[in-house]
Amino acid sequence: MRRGIWDCIRDQFTPQPPVVKADLTGKTVLVLGANTGLGFEAAQHFATMNPGLLILACRSQSRGQAALERLKVNTGCTTAEVWIVDLADFASVKQFGDKFERDGRRLDILVLNAAVLADKYEPSKDGRETALQISCLSTPLVALILLPTMLKTAREHATHPRIVYVSSEMHYWASIPKHVIEDPEILKTLGSKEYCTTAVMATRYHVTKLLSILFVRALTARLPPDSPLIVTAVNPGFCHSDLTRGLSGIVSVLEKLFALIFSFSTEVGSRQFVFAALALEDSEELRGSYISGSKIVEPSDFVMSAEGKKIQDRIWDETVEILEKVDPRVGVAIENYLSEAVVD
Repeated sequence: MRRGIWDCIRDQFTPQPPVVKADLTGKTVLVLGANTGLGFEAAQHFATMNPGLLILACRSQSRGQAALERLKVNTGCTTAEVWIVDLADFASVKQFGDKFERDGRRLDILVLNAAVLADKYEPSKDGRETALQISCLSTPLVALILLPTMLKTAREHATHPRIVYVSSEMHYWASIPKHVIEDPEILKTLGSKEYCTTAVMATRYHVTKLLSILFVRALTARLPPDSPLIVTAVNPGFCHSDLTRGLSGIVSVLEKLFALIFSFSTEVGSRQFVFAALALEDSEELRGSYISGSKIVEPSDFVMSAEGKKIQDRIWDETVEILEKVDPRVGVAIENYLSEAVVD
């Protein structure tokens, strides 16, 4: 599928459906990046549906606690908690996984809302470009560590848990250069200081959102056909939020101008998270799908192409190789619950 700028502008002026509602009694919902913006608004929506446990996964204890207090005042929810995880630090993600093993009960909805929009190279604690690590390594690490719990939840409660990976329509304009594709280690190259020039960082957000869709499709292809777990990628649309705080100079000025004219509020954008988590119950069409405007739409031509499928499998293999070294639970989860990719 191809999309142009006028398609995006039209969508930004298209009224969005109201938020989907459901009874979440007894269920556990986990939202990454829940202290601000889209994540906070999605958490607020879930908080109104009587969740058994609502986990606000945040990097900062103080900001997370402030968000929790706002959420309580706004919704009256008494079952929400703040859990700390810094996605720019693999050690923190491992500790988060340890805490879930100790304190987690079940997990029905996992919203992988994590991204950095930056225009210059900044290394993570693990020596990779931070935006790439947060969006394309630590976020999949969370998903794979928690995969056994979600499948156990499905078995014990006869439910269909969902993983909602936040992507963007910007993936339609993402590309991975030929010389990077020809490199045996695509992610290593994409995350290196040498590669991350100013020009490269200008489109880093686009590429991370493309990689998020490839991960969703790769994971879905490796789940058994009758798996109760449903994994989707979702586009919230162009929303003005704290995500853009890392921009500077003329880019920051232009973003603020475009946001003033075209953007959704974060509340409106967050409705897409809730739709992906709750709508179209048990629908087979949802598996591995890309959701935008409260409907399933086709992702980019590259994603759907034979070349895209090859890159998808290569990046999956590299992602797994990296993450197995970070946390052995990744290898255990893959061995016990996933299989070779299903060939179309």
